[in-house]
Amino acid sequence: MEAFHLAQINIAKRLAPLDDPIMQDFVNNLDRINALADESEDFIWRLKDEDKDLGAQVFQDDTLLINMSVWKNLEALFNYTYKSGHIEVFKRKKEWFSKIKMMHMAFWYVPKGYEPNFLDAKNRLDYLNKHGETPYAFSFKSKFTASASLNYKPLL
Repeated sequence: MEAFHLAQINIAKRLAPLDDPIMQDFVNNLDRINALADESEDFIWRLKDEDKDLGAQVFQDDTLLINMSVWKNLEALFNYTYKSGHIEVFKRKKEWFSKIKMMHMAFWYVPKGYEPNFLDAKNRLDYLNKHGETPYAFSFKSKFTASASLNYKPLL
């Protein structure tokens, strides 16, 4: 039995307010994509839309859309991201979001049953942008294990 799950934060800077016609097709796909995640094998938890306003305060940018979720492992998240219906919307991201010059996605391990908060997520994303890929915060490019994460001492 696994004692840890994989948490992820993904931020995107929208091109317009969500009620703008530019964003309509993205908004129209949200419920379907969220349901797809909820039904995915080895999906554990995701941040619900009603909890996202606090994220704009923590990240100090109300144009960001914030997605946070927990998965049983990296493979489960990869399969949802690139091998499910999510890929159709993902491929169209330039229609709705501007390019962010920093890393916009970070992964880290959390104890089973833990739901990450915005401060956890911002700390991991900031760490990744400052120090690069480490077992403390990483992306699909690095396949760190929970064991490596537990043994890693983050730089201050």
